[in-house]
Amino acid sequence: MKSGFAAILGPANVGKSTLLNALVGSKISIVSEKPQTTREAIQGIVTRPHGQIVFVDSPGMHDPKLALGRRMRREIERASAGCHVVILVADASKPLRSVDRRAAEAVKRIGVPVLLVLNKIDVVKDKNELLPRLDAYRSIHDFAEYVPLSARTGYHVELLEKLIFDRLPEAPAFYPDDYITDQPERFLAAELVRERVLHETHQEVPHSTAVLVDRWEESDKLLKISATVYVERDGQKRIIVGKGGEMIKQIGTLAREGLEERFGRKVFLQLFVKVTANWRDKAQFMKELDYYRFGGAGGLDEKAGGDDAPSVL
Repeated sequence: MKSGFAAILGPANVGKSTLLNALVGSKISIVSEKPQTTREAIQGIVTRPHGQIVFVDSPGMHDPKLALGRRMRREIERASAGCHVVILVADASKPLRSVDRRAAEAVKRIGVPVLLVLNKIDVVKDKNELLPRLDAYRSIHDFAEYVPLSARTGYHVELLEKLIFDRLPEAPAFYPDDYITDQPERFLAAELVRERVLHETHQEVPHSTAVLVDRWEESDKLLKISATVYVERDGQKRIIVGKGGEMIKQIGTLAREGLEERFGRKVFLQLFVKVTANWRDKAQFMKELDYYRFGGAGGLDEKAGGDDAPSVL
């Protein structure tokens, strides 16, 4: 039995969360093309007869300026702490950028085997372009393996799993066989709502959006969720609510469908939108996110009022 931790690191928008979902075989980390979608170090668990890998997906490496960014940097450090293997994910469709170089330099200091994954090879038309990109990374660090891969199509995902198992120590499993993530269901539900906000709204909104679940009631056949979408400005609230409440209704409908698929039961979803100015740079809000993420009840002291454009689905 071989078991251990594998950290998934890399810049924003290289497909780390898509890779985690492909490795686990289930959607546990939200995905969008917008940077800084992932804010937490999320664990995904793969259990096989011969062992268990605990993958830790991390936020994209970047230079933090606000309290939220500094919190995300701590999440990256938490993801790599105590890991047995690091997977550095790069975008195979792009030449080496300065942010890629900084990421490659950073993993050299971790002190465990680092596997370089060149993701998105399915969109590289001329495969001859891959060789100079591999050489560029090889000039920075002597990686343990170089794996061209497509998380979207699944190409070489099983190969990556094997290469990780080869480098894990002999140890019992950390989690029961049926676990696929360590995240509370409330956190997963809030993330699925935030994913719909990312997909449906304008570019200026996503970084300024957080979602907390205020109420959670469940039975065998029905799950009732009430959640608040927090933004920083009135203009962002108007975008999310939309004319006549159409946008929040669309977000809610699509989020409800994703929740029903994820939790396997009928979902009654109620959404509110509330303005909390500069929440990304407020220490108290960051503490609330941490409490909520690690199993707390969620919801801030300032509850959504009746004028916050509820959407019931």
